[in-house]
Amino acid sequence: MQNNLKFYTASIKTTIICQFTKVFLMKKSGKQQIKNKFGQYFTPEMVADFMIGLADIVPDSKILEPSCGQGVFLDLLQQKGFNDVTAYEIDNDLARDFSNVRYESFVTANIKEKYDLIIGNPPYIRWKNLEENLKQELTNNPLWNKYCNSLCDYLYIFILKSIELLNDNGQLIFICPEYWMNTTHSVSLRNYMVVNGFFEEIYHFNETPIFDKVTVSTVIFKYIKGKKKADKIKVAKYYVNQKLTLDILNKLKAKQSFPDVDFIDIPQFKQNERWILQTAEIQKELQIFENNCRKAQQTNNLLAMFDEEETKQEFHTIGEFCDIGNGLVSGLDKAFQVNGDPLNEFEKQAIIKVIKAKDLNPYYPNKYTPYIYIPEGLPTEEVQEKYPHFYKHFLLFKQDLENRYQYNRKINFWEWVFLRNFNLFSKDEKRIFVPCKERISNKNYFRFSLVDKKVYPTQDVTAIFRKPKTKESLEYIVAYLNNQFIFDWLKCNGIVKGNIVEFSEKPISSIPFRPINWDNSNEVELHNTITNLTTQYIDSKEDTVLNKINYTVNQLINL
Repeated sequence: MQNNLKFYTASIKTTIICQFTKVFLMKKSGKQQIKNKFGQYFTPEMVADFMIGLADIVPDSKILEPSCGQGVFLDLLQQKGFNDVTAYEIDNDLARDFSNVRYESFVTANIKEKYDLIIGNPPYIRWKNLEENLKQELTNNPLWNKYCNSLCDYLYIFILKSIELLNDNGQLIFICPEYWMNTTHSVSLRNYMVVNGFFEEIYHFNETPIFDKVTVSTVIFKYIKGKKKADKIKVAKYYVNQKLTLDILNKLKAKQSFPDVDFIDIPQFKQNERWILQTAEIQKELQIFENNCRKAQQTNNLLAMFDEEETKQEFHTIGEFCDIGNGLVSGLDKAFQVNGDPLNEFEKQAIIKVIKAKDLNPYYPNKYTPYIYIPEGLPTEEVQEKYPHFYKHFLLFKQDLENRYQYNRKINFWEWVFLRNFNLFSKDEKRIFVPCKERISNKNYFRFSLVDKKVYPTQDVTAIFRKPKTKESLEYIVAYLNNQFIFDWLKCNGIVKGNIVEFSEKPISSIPFRPINWDNSNEVELHNTITNLTTQYIDSKEDTVLNKINYTVNQLINL
């Protein structure tokens, strides 16, 4: 599985990109404008030309551009001899050189025509960042109310309405962020697309900077409306965080192999399933891994004969066996780090051990850093009396400390701003730390570290503790989480933004877990072997021991 999954890229599970800084890229002058309330990114001409080249259309095809911006698609379509083109644009200052632009909102426009091709670059704005008039439009829109909610993006209504306006066998070709293809709150949109048509081609650009000063994973997709579906989707995956060129686009279109690109065929997407841009073989291997983590059968065989969907079992997850918490927020780390001054007894007792993300390795941390923690709510006089050296130290940073975000309360300048999960971290037991965000573009591992008792994580670290009922050792759990199976699964199913995997509470909780059947002596023996080997590896750092751990974990997973 490790070799087969070498070139995984993300299919995103949860939201991303929705809080873009909206930047205008002026086509002729190259000047940047200020943030735009309509969430516009203007498409480079060579990308628009590439997208038009994906369409199977004839000169008299009826074409719609639902958010035309500066008119790059309109200009190219006109040059290519397509004259039956309609465009919508909500911004009256744009595309003034074209006579076929209707200056009104595509969302509320009463459009009776049907189209052979709808093409463009729709806006993307998260609901909470929308202007009030745009929110009102969506609130009154039947499509939005049927398929979307306040967690959805403005982009969704453009996809939904565009498909509604296509003729049978009509084509939808959009460029947009990839996040909606795997987030939970976009499942209704995805199901709608599965029911009403199919994907013919998808081009995936992993953090390729298509739009100036915006590095984010983007897709160009070609979707066909209709009941008859192709068996496979042709997918091109480009991995390079470098400026896109015409030569690269030409090679992608010609399916010409070159470094940092994969061309694969994947199965058509299905309802209520994750949209994973991986081959059927890789999807099958992931499914086998999940099956090996599934819960015991709870439905009877008679029911299984009649409704297979109802008898599908969910897999065990880390969240069932572990408590998970994000780290403490100081608001200004350098002010809370102990500087080596002589300390009194109160001050010595006010020091906690802290680990930052940069100090984590797989299985073990590099070092601890002493931080100052003075209990909340003490009056100034008591702090000055008990912690005089610390008080003097904090005075050096007072202005910056008082400018920290206050979380709707008054925070003294010597206090941490957010002690989330402090009681959890104070437990007298070992814990596992992992960076909240991990870039994986140049490595094939994560950094789950086994950490001593009463060591605290900062805001860039997430901590994992065994639940009281959990019998599996923390050594077994850290070995399991550092296994290649988990890395491969998370690259496809975690919250991945470009090449960065997020490890907050929710994505960690969703990781499949292989618990031990304590009535099975073979499984118990494997668990104990993994526990002992993990302890040995943390002490010795020997690769031969690590290889034994991975071999034994794989044995257990595949039982």
